[in-house]
Amino acid sequence: MDIAQKYGETRARTVTICAPLKTEDYVVQPVEFVSPPKWHLGHTTWFFETFVLKPNAKGYREFNPMYNFVFNSYYETVGARVIRTDRGNLSRPSVEEIYDYRRHVDTAMAGLLNGIVTDDIRHLVTLGLNHEEQHQELLLTDLKYILGNNPLFPFYHTEPAIQAAAPANEMIAIAGGNYEIGHDGNGFCYDNELGRHKVYLHDFAIAKDVVTNGDYMAFIDAGGYKDHNYWHAEGLEWIKTNNVAAPMYWHHIDGAWQHYTLHGLVPVDEHAPLCHISFYEAAAFAAWKQLRLPTEFEWEAAAEKLNYGKRWEWTSSAYLPYPGYKKADGALGEYNGKFMVNQMVLRGASEATPPGHSRPTYRNFFHPHLRWQYTGLRLAA
Repeated sequence: MDIAQKYGETRARTVTICAPLKTEDYVVQPVEFVSPPKWHLGHTTWFFETFVLKPNAKGYREFNPMYNFVFNSYYETVGARVIRTDRGNLSRPSVEEIYDYRRHVDTAMAGLLNGIVTDDIRHLVTLGLNHEEQHQELLLTDLKYILGNNPLFPFYHTEPAIQAAAPANEMIAIAGGNYEIGHDGNGFCYDNELGRHKVYLHDFAIAKDVVTNGDYMAFIDAGGYKDHNYWHAEGLEWIKTNNVAAPMYWHHIDGAWQHYTLHGLVPVDEHAPLCHISFYEAAAFAAWKQLRLPTEFEWEAAAEKLNYGKRWEWTSSAYLPYPGYKKADGALGEYNGKFMVNQMVLRGASEATPPGHSRPTYRNFFHPHLRWQYTGLRLAA
């Protein structure tokens, strides 16, 4: 696809995601790790202005010099920024002004991309589009948290959930040996996927499908949250401190489990993939089943045989660099490498992932207590 067309389609999808929102929805930040929707709109626009237009578009006029302070996320190289916890305090710039900002940048980007596009510019724009797709997924997960913690449980859209079919619960045997891990080829990938290398894996088995809500209900009913034998010490402390006794968005009402979805509060479908659990919960469930989580290398080695794309799946692997990893120079070198500590790798994709955004080598990563993403698990042995 032509890079200018891809740019237009990707930017339009972000606006489409925000179309059902009321003005008040754009500003809410209930907790630190959730960003207001209007901040996502501004930040993704700032990314193109800062890294593509200002260095490469001759005569480009910056929309507002203060926006670098407002919409910089974590790039120390680019300068000071609003701290993450204060993003919800930004009543100004207004939603209308941020959409004006997007139009300003999109017009300049159209002019740039309809001219001579160098390989360097194409690389930067491709990175920016993948960055925007990441924020499209974050937009949906943040919106779900914002609306799901509203006592009225408002819906984002009215489309009913698709009734899930019961999974096969099949375990696939994978022979031990050396496996190539990491991105290979000319397509886009992030720098944390580079450094293709061999790993030796022992014989293992891995579930063809992810764990379902019904599977996890059995864990709850068996007292899984109350039995310390299944939990890491940090996980046990986490559930006690935060009074966790079920996945995020689950509510036990009139003797039955219901959960908040983007189409409102509905009964939990036992056949649907489990969602919104922490690494601690995933590991505890696996221990209860007398199984374990796969490593990220086992997951990648088996990927072509798995049913995936429904949930981001916790693995037992810490988020670390591959052999030979080297951060890029400048601000873009801060994209992944600085986060390679105290986080766990997730593999796959979810229903919130933009089409075509994931691949078998994609390495997602989060702190082990976080569960507002569309996170689930797959068992291994």
